[in-house]
Amino acid sequence: VRQLVVALENAIIAYVGELGVAASGSRDAPGVYVEGAKLASIGLRIRRGASYHGLALNVSLDLQPFERINVCGHRGLGVTRLADLCAVSDVRTAAEGLMPHLLRELGFGSVREGPVPVHNAINTDLQAVSSL
Repeated sequence: VRQLVVALENAIIAYVGELGVAASGSRDAPGVYVEGAKLASIGLRIRRGASYHGLALNVSLDLQPFERINVCGHRGLGVTRLADLCAVSDVRTAAEGLMPHLLRELGFGSVREGPVPVHNAINTDLQAVSSL
């Protein structure tokens, strides 16, 4: 399970690294962080040998509601979004940019130049919340 979490984190870290954003994972609190603020959350459920997983990469959502909660149960943990860190503020652009990294980290291929076709290996049901 930990390997899968790290693979998802590494895919996001590699993608945002291409955009000039230095990010890292955390063993204590799964997810991806930029200067101590959470950029992406990872959620996994393993049942009967199958994984149900998801990740939430904050692209351009309204961060104000996070000020009223303890993010991931951690008091004072800040949240950031891609739109504040680089030129990407569109969810579809972020999903397309992240896809080749997910494929590589999950063992489905390598990062290639140009658009990567989405096969049945990964289902990306885009659920966007945007305030821009």
